[in-house]
Amino acid sequence: MNNYINGKWKSTTGKSQVVIINPRTEEVLDSYITASVEDVDAAVMAAHQALTSWSNTEPDERASWLNKIADVLESSREVLIELSHANNGKSRNQAKVDVDNSIKCYRYYADLVKKFAFSKITDCEDGVELTHHQSPVGVVALITPWNFPLITSAWKIAPALAAGCCIVFKPSELVPLPEVEFTKLLDQINFPAGVFNLILGDAVAAQHLVAHKDVQKVSFTGSTEIGIQVMQEAANSVKRVTLELGGKSPILIMADADLDDAVEKAVSGMFYNCGQMCSATSRLLVHESIAESFYEKLKKSVESIIIGQEQVDDFTIGPITTKKQFNKVHEYLEIAQQEQLNSLVDLTKISLPEQGFFIKPHVFVDVPTTSRLWREEIFGPVLCCRTFKNEEEAIALANDSEFGLAATIMTGSVLQGKQIAKRLRSGHIWINSFQMIQPGSLWGGFKKSGLGRELGESGIRSYLEENVITI
Repeated sequence: MNNYINGKWKSTTGKSQVVIINPRTEEVLDSYITASVEDVDAAVMAAHQALTSWSNTEPDERASWLNKIADVLESSREVLIELSHANNGKSRNQAKVDVDNSIKCYRYYADLVKKFAFSKITDCEDGVELTHHQSPVGVVALITPWNFPLITSAWKIAPALAAGCCIVFKPSELVPLPEVEFTKLLDQINFPAGVFNLILGDAVAAQHLVAHKDVQKVSFTGSTEIGIQVMQEAANSVKRVTLELGGKSPILIMADADLDDAVEKAVSGMFYNCGQMCSATSRLLVHESIAESFYEKLKKSVESIIIGQEQVDDFTIGPITTKKQFNKVHEYLEIAQQEQLNSLVDLTKISLPEQGFFIKPHVFVDVPTTSRLWREEIFGPVLCCRTFKNEEEAIALANDSEFGLAATIMTGSVLQGKQIAKRLRSGHIWINSFQMIQPGSLWGGFKKSGLGRELGESGIRSYLEENVITI
């Protein structure tokens, strides 16, 4: 595999090798040499040289290209699903959701850019005219993680292109296959040279990209620890940054909630993608009056989860995507043993495949708020539960976290749910809902969950700079 720079596939000049593993079978899928800093320089230069032309295209032209991207993704849908299934490990059904949502994202920004107000005249005093004008921030570095290929990149690539920016894109070095295929599709439709550049690099390439003098903005999705490093480096040259980082999201089960519905939302919110979601509702808060009945239903539901198989009707979970993350989750399970946490689930009722980075879903109840499992992002299939006495305590427990990405409220009263939602320090809140994320909504977190917002108009605005012309 090679880098894609200035509309051509270029052999890397780096030296480090990455081996790509299928997490379901532990078989080698591919290997490649990572990009060097010289490769990064070439990609940034290509983007910089293409910027004047691309930034001056009419919105309708950019919309046309975004629709062409959506069209070619649609025509290669099955190939992309299979690549995501093999490289990331998620089920084909979940890979299908990612591909379909990425297509929706490109279509959304194709529609939005045609009607977006890049320039407008505001109310003015007599004899004074104020024109507010928004222009692309410039060359942007887009860095994405391994848990949701194609869709996390679509959330960045689509609005950046719509805004008129040129891109240097560095996907996860561990799950690059869907993104390499995406780039092949761009090449297939003769996407304008230099506007989109792909770098297959590791941390060294990413650090150089973030620090590069000709990069005006960095959009990073990943761990809070790395996000802090990105922000520190970007500060040296006052680069614009968008950071979508970690989470430890709560789900509140109120006393009047439909228990069957609450269990369904809790299980999917925690164990979808094997818990490898920054938005995973890994802190469950249930009203003490219904806790016993709720836990009984939750136990039955979790014990019925099928691991590693492709089932249509039953809830299934795939493997942990990387060996490193597999080991990290097991470290937290060892901590649970040391802390003598109370397990709700009979793990002997859940079967594991013989091969692959599979982990059984775990549920712990009455978890102390001081426990590392309660406070730290695990990024795996581990759910921690506590009870609460009243609404005030539920809100206090939900907000008692250094993260604030997402939250879910299960309640019999939508009005009550809305009132609680206003008091939660979370960027995206669902009420009686699965974790659906519409391209026209908003994504981003409070506190250590990040900085800035993606999706919707906020997404395109994050790739624009505004000035005002006074006449």
